[in-house]
Amino acid sequence: MSAPHGNAASPFRQPRAVWAVAFACVISFMGIGLVDPILPALAKNLHATPSQVSLLFSSYLIVTAVAMLFVGWFSSRFGAKRTLVIGLAVIVVFAALAGTSGSINGIVGFRAGWGLGNALFIATSLAVIVASASGGFGGAIILYETALGLGIAVGPLLGGELGGISWRGPFFGVAVLMAIALVATAVFVPDLPKPKHVTSPLAPLKALRHRGLLTMGIMALLYNWGFFTMLGYAPYPMELDAHQLGLVFTGWGLLVAAFSVFFAPRLQARYGTAPVLYVNLAGLSVVMAVIAAGVATPTVVIVAVIVSGAFIGINNTLTTQAVMLVSPVERPVASSAYGFLRFIGGGLAPYAAGKLADATDLSVPFYLGAATFLLAIPVLASGHGLLREAEQHTDEGESVVPTITPVGKPASGNTPRIIVAVSAQAKAAAIVDAAARLARDTHSPLEVVHVQLTAVVEELAADTETPDQARAAVTAHLDRLAEQGVPATGQILTTVGDHSAAGRVLARHAADTGARAIAVGRSPHGPLTQFAEGSFTTALTHAATCTVVLVAPDNAPRQLTSATLPALRDGAA
Repeated sequence: MSAPHGNAASPFRQPRAVWAVAFACVISFMGIGLVDPILPALAKNLHATPSQVSLLFSSYLIVTAVAMLFVGWFSSRFGAKRTLVIGLAVIVVFAALAGTSGSINGIVGFRAGWGLGNALFIATSLAVIVASASGGFGGAIILYETALGLGIAVGPLLGGELGGISWRGPFFGVAVLMAIALVATAVFVPDLPKPKHVTSPLAPLKALRHRGLLTMGIMALLYNWGFFTMLGYAPYPMELDAHQLGLVFTGWGLLVAAFSVFFAPRLQARYGTAPVLYVNLAGLSVVMAVIAAGVATPTVVIVAVIVSGAFIGINNTLTTQAVMLVSPVERPVASSAYGFLRFIGGGLAPYAAGKLADATDLSVPFYLGAATFLLAIPVLASGHGLLREAEQHTDEGESVVPTITPVGKPASGNTPRIIVAVSAQAKAAAIVDAAARLARDTHSPLEVVHVQLTAVVEELAADTETPDQARAAVTAHLDRLAEQGVPATGQILTTVGDHSAAGRVLARHAADTGARAIAVGRSPHGPLTQFAEGSFTTALTHAATCTVVLVAPDNAPRQLTSATLPALRDGAA
């Protein structure tokens, strides 16, 4: 969000620990798409009906859902690294066992074990990457998003290629790749500090008593019902072999990744979370209805499935953001509660779809999926007010994001202040010191705003730092400024989502306090990274009603708006 003057840092210059977990993430994200191309082959070779094969999804997702209630307790009790290693080991064992099985019931059972390992892994992977990253969390998030995109896109392609050789190929492929990831994680990922307190296994269920979290969770359940109906049953009416199915779902996966990472934040910034979700859910309903109506025409199903990837990518990201915005509980607890509900929906849908298809015809499950997408809209609307308030200020005195929390003594006097915005970066102190020189030149008090961001990547969320770490960072800045004789106050800005959202919140805070100027540092990221995560400085400059100044250590400040430094001294800004 701010950085000293210098060349843009590459998000791919990371420690080996980050690369080890990122590789495991690629394989993990391959998990579901890898199996899709071999569904018809499984039914044929194992003499199973589509409804029996669909249990591969149901057992995997239902076990994942139940396990999500306990992974927070497990991780806080045994540590993030041990949780990752155990999760990867469980996946390796059960993926290999699925490949050796000779019956559909055996594979269904082993997929359940695979789901347990998956829950342990996905609940901690993003947090471990963020904690292990060097040079700030921004690059780690981009790397995680890259792993997500590769896994979603390459999974079906690899599944199609291996499935063309044998239906056992994808299972053994996952086992081998995850074994490599397991060794790399065990060797390169250091032991990370455990949380100060152990999370109760009942905490996620208790969290669902909060109306906002429960509402968004039910919406996610309905959405995932439709999503996994499509994923589990669309391969059959396409009438393609494993290789061709792999290519179709690769196209689908590319759209999921692109719209999740690049387009969802842009749409949210322009129109708001709830309006985009309304339109998106309606779009998914239309796509599912098209599949249902054209179920006898393979080309219609193929095109509709690929197009659905755009809607699914947007929905995955914004639904998670909505959950984090309205949840008044800790992020891991909110993620576990939300994961429980959404995976339950995904697990029940293929089973119900199979029973409906057996009793009626193949179009009925898709019509039901279209209906669940539509039903999710009024459920979301029932929590619209909570979501809107969370995106703006506070709700009934309870802290929700975005929030501004004072640190240290409050500001005294009416002199317009200089605000400097920094985040959890290695050289944030240099940015603050450069802003302090500007404050001295304009005879202004300085306010240090430390931005604590909750990163959201598709269906996962992680705090980039703890509240104690954010407060310690602000306190360190204030202590150093006091030694320099610079009057200063501190704030922590907590927000969810991309950097552009934080920029708009800071602009509003500056306007509310009558700030003279806002000082920011240069972004350490290149254009692609800034586009993916949102540009803090661009959003701030567009929204600010005061002067925005770009500062860098050992260099004169450069203003991004039309005001000049003399104008700042005279108070004209």
